[in-house]
Amino acid sequence: MKQQVHFEDWGMIDYKSAWDLQEKVLQNNVALKTNWRNQNTTQDISTLPTTHHLIFCEHKHVYTLGKSGDIENVLLSEDELDQQNIQFFKTNRGGDITYHGAGQLVGYPILDLEKFKTDIGLYLRNIEEVIILSIKEFGIIGQRSTGETGVWIDADIQGKERKICAMGVRCSRWITMHGFALNVNTDLNYFSNIIPCGIQGKNVTSVEKEINRKVDPEEMKFIVKQKFEQVFDVSLITES
Repeated sequence: MKQQVHFEDWGMIDYKSAWDLQEKVLQNNVALKTNWRNQNTTQDISTLPTTHHLIFCEHKHVYTLGKSGDIENVLLSEDELDQQNIQFFKTNRGGDITYHGAGQLVGYPILDLEKFKTDIGLYLRNIEEVIILSIKEFGIIGQRSTGETGVWIDADIQGKERKICAMGVRCSRWITMHGFALNVNTDLNYFSNIIPCGIQGKNVTSVEKEINRKVDPEEMKFIVKQKFEQVFDVSLITES
């Protein structure tokens, strides 16, 4: 029987609210796991009471900096950020600087990897695979870039590399949070105010830009959910 993942679509939500809600789910799972370990002598992983979640949302204009990121990759001052009504947060995820805004599909998987495989590298590759398979449905060939997390187009053609999906995760007691940001109909101009992911000389793109038309957001969500179920071999259960 496939593992179940609870799916929720939070719609448009400010970044900090989404972060707090994720943290609440993660900490609840951590508490469940800690209590289980204290009381369970068999340590049969199949009896772990933790739950899996996949959350979709969009954020209002915001730049977020990963815990290993360089603040110098933000090219605007605090006053300029305020003038353009863009929020900024230092986060506890991996990765460097990225942008979130309307037209982007943000996905936050909160999974207990002890019920899958305790391998962060594999988890990241699986998230990349979800996106690669999803954009393939639109005729876009996504790739991995050696030494860089995320999904790219023309990753092996110098000067033409462009990132279509950024990723950054946190893992506590093998429970994940944060996730991916797929540029669907995103206004790419906002990326000009940062050095995206701290990588010089490489561009950012979107599904809309690659196929020269806007994409129905609900169609993209449907496809990504399908591919997530396929890659992780799970069943998504929609929360009412």
